Amino acid sequence: MNDLRWIDVLLVEDDPGDILLTREAFELNKVRNKLHVVNDGEQAMAFLRREGEYAEAPRPDLILLDLNLPRKDGREVLQDIKGDEELRGIPVVVLTTSEAEEDILRSYHLHANAYVSKPVDFDRFIDVVRRIDDFFVTVVKLPSSAQPY
Repeated sequence: MNDLRWIDVLLVEDDPGDILLTREAFELNKVRNKLHVVNDGEQAMAFLRREGEYAEAPRPDLILLDLNLPRKDGREVLQDIKGDEELRGIPVVVLTTSEAEEDILRSYHLHANAYVSKPVDFDRFIDVVRRIDDFFVTVVKLPSSAQPY
């Protein structure tokens, strides 16, 4: 019996190529999850706080966060999410090109749930997105909504 539910995933990414690759990974892997995309850190926080054009946005079950973003970088977004009582329960996977030890340590210090370096190879990128999805949908038990407890 398959009792998997679909989840809302927020991708915070400014690179159109990486957005396209992530969408393709979802389609190729027959991922049923709903992918929402914002292009910078300020849009991410507006989406999460349901402000302005995002007033009707769903509360995501998972966030895929790039670190190098315009207007408000991913480190600041991560700090804001994990410092907000209403948002901190949402799992955040840092998905970035940076392999710098400083970025990895800082992300975990800010309570990222995982840190994944983006592969440059298309097939590997697709595989990484599939594995993230598999892990957070089939292995990890997520709350039915990321509300504070």
